[in-house]
Parts: sequence; structure tokens; C-alpha cells
Amino acid sequence: MDSTPQKKNVLFIIILASFGYFVDIYDLVIFSIVRVKSFTEIGISGEAEMLKNTQYVLNMQMAGLLLGGIFWGIIGDKLGRVKVLFGSILIYSLANIANAFVNQIDMYAWIRLITGIGLAGELGAGITLISETMSKEKRGYGTMIVATTGVLGAVAAFYISEITTWRNAYIIGGILGLVLLAFRMGTFESKMFKNSQNSEIPRGDIVVLFNTKERFLRFSKVILVGAPIWFLVGILITLAPEFGKELNATETLSAGKGILYCYIGISLGDLIAGLLAQILKSRLKTVLIFQVLIITFATIYLNSENITPQKFNILAFLIGIGTGYWATFATIAAEQFGTNIRATVATTAPNFVRGLLIPTTFFFNFVAGKTNLITSAYITLFLLCAMALISIFTLKETFSKDLDYFEI
Repeated sequence: MDSTPQKKNVLFIIILASFGYFVDIYDLVIFSIVRVKSFTEIGISGEAEMLKNTQYVLNMQMAGLLLGGIFWGIIGDKLGRVKVLFGSILIYSLANIANAFVNQIDMYAWIRLITGIGLAGELGAGITLISETMSKEKRGYGTMIVATTGVLGAVAAFYISEITTWRNAYIIGGILGLVLLAFRMGTFESKMFKNSQNSEIPRGDIVVLFNTKERFLRFSKVILVGAPIWFLVGILITLAPEFGKELNATETLSAGKGILYCYIGISLGDLIAGLLAQILKSRLKTVLIFQVLIITFATIYLNSENITPQKFNILAFLIGIGTGYWATFATIAAEQFGTNIRATVATTAPNFVRGLLIPTTFFFNFVAGKTNLITSAYITLFLLCAMALISIFTLKETFSKDLDYFEI
């Protein structure tokens, strides 16, 4: 790792992974940003219809992420991390271009499902490749750079949606992915993966995650560490207009601007979390601190009667900071398991977290039907954070852990 060519290769991987995640996040959040404009144009109107179809399309996208997480994770361990980086970006880029031509809700939802399948591979493969290529003391910096750069894709998505039509915003996202695909031609595999190919130990066998109680619980705990993140982004921020009405907002709250400020906060949060983990030499203690931030900022938001758009934007930014441990969470997932199953875990765990939004949405709607949006949000928030905290206290610390081993 000390030679100049090796350092250049590592830098090349970090740069390409960063811009890959940038495009990934752009394409992931573009629906939340343009949903009102796009729904209105294809004939969906009325508060109830907007809410129902928002959750329909979002759940289809999340289902795609869930399916794609399993598919790309297995491919990453069996055929290589680089093949995932190529295949996933090709699928979600073409799907986003196709999204520009939808004219009815079912077509919209199915294309977002395909988009989700493609989007599922990007982060896990990139984090795995970096974790296996950089030194164990410094790999946290690599994943921090990827996440900090990548989440700014949401900022780009917002501003592009402001200066062009929603259809063009989808096309631009797809073109960005295809351009990046061309630059990835020189990406190389990690030595750990290459060495694992010489072993007779099965790679990418997802059954390994479930064939012992300890391993299954470890995998489950990793997923639950990230459980609160997508609830805040996918429900509290995406449904800003609906929450604003419940809070007697002075003006209609903009989900698009909420996504913008939230992801600026996530970018800063990822930077803070990465640096804090290096200072504390603990990823779990860092995530614990961020759980406190999530509960604090979300509680302030849900208690903000007569909220103004300005206050909402500030709170969206602060909530973003609180959920900015995403890269640290993905690194924890990669570090918890051996080389033969690492890509599977690093890819499935983040997407299972995203996929958790589906049952979370059903639970949230059920409780909201019995109470109201605010009460339901409180109950869902504290339930998810409680599960995350239990997982944090029962997982083993992985900072500076040697990753060159197999799960058998």
C-alpha cells in the first residue's frame, strides 16, 4: 500500500466510488423531489390520492432496492465487486431515462422498482472495495469521502429539477450514470477478493448468514443500526406538506427543499461521523451519538406548531446531520463479516434498511389511522431508535479490525 502506483489505484477507486454514489443518490431521491409535479402532470390530484400514490411508488422503489440488494450482494461475492459497479449503474441509468416517458401511475411504479434494483448495488460494492483495499486504520476516511461527496447528488437533483422539467431531470440522471460507466473501465478488484477465488470456501452464499444463530443475530443487528435513517428521510421529510398541515404551518412545506437541506446535512453528518469515528477509534460509539441527535432534532420538528418554511429547512438540515452516519453504518456492515460474504452483507444491509421503509410505512399508516400523523411519527421514531440502540450495545466494535478472513 506504500508504493505510488498502489496509492494512485486507491485514489482512483475512491474518486470513482464517490461520483458513483453521487449519481446513485441523485437517482434515488429524484422521485421525492419531483413527485408532486410529475403526479400532477400524469393526472393524480387531491391530498388523499397524492399520499396513497406517493407511498405506492416509494414502496415499489424500496422493494427494488431490497431485491437488488440480495442479487448484487451475491454477484459481488461470486463474480467480483467491480462487476456490480458496472451492472448496477447500467440498469439504474437506463431505468431513469425510461422514467421520463411515463404517463400513468403503474408504469411509474414498475420503472421505479427496476431503478431500485439497479441502485441497490452501488454503495455496498464501493464500500466493500474500499474497505478491502485501504489499510485497516485509514479505510474509514475512504468511506467518509465517498459518502460526503455522494450525498451531494441530492443537492444536484434539487437544483436541476428547479431549472428544467421533471422529465428532463430523470433523463439527466440517467445520462450522468452512463458517462460515469465509461470512466469505470480501469477499476480493479481488491486483492482480498482475488485471493478468495483460490479458496474452496463458498462465496456469496446468503444461506451462510442464517445457518448459525450468532451470525443471523449479527446480521439482524447490523440492519437495525441503520433502521431510523430512512424513516426520517422517507417519511418525515418526503411527507413534509402533510406534516406541515398537521403542524399548522404558516405556508405549505416543500418536500423538495426539505430533501435539499436534509442531504446537505447528511453530507456534513457523514463527514463528522467519519472524523469522529477516527478520533474515538470506535464506529459504534459514533453511531450512539448520532442516535441522540436523531431523537433530539426529530422531536423538535414534530413539536413545531405553526412551523415556517424557514424553520422546516433548518430542521431538515439538522435531521440530515443526525442521519449522517450512513457511511459509518455501511462500513460497520462490511467489517462485521468475512471476505466470502462481505459484499453480500455490505450490499444487502443498506438495502434491507431502505426496504424496512415498506413495513415501517404500513406500521406508520396503521398507527396514524388510529391516532394522527404526529403521534404515529413519535411512536415509529422511538421504536426504530430503541432497536438501533439495542443493536449498538450488543455488536462488537470493528474499528481497525483485520478483514482478511472467511466466514465458515
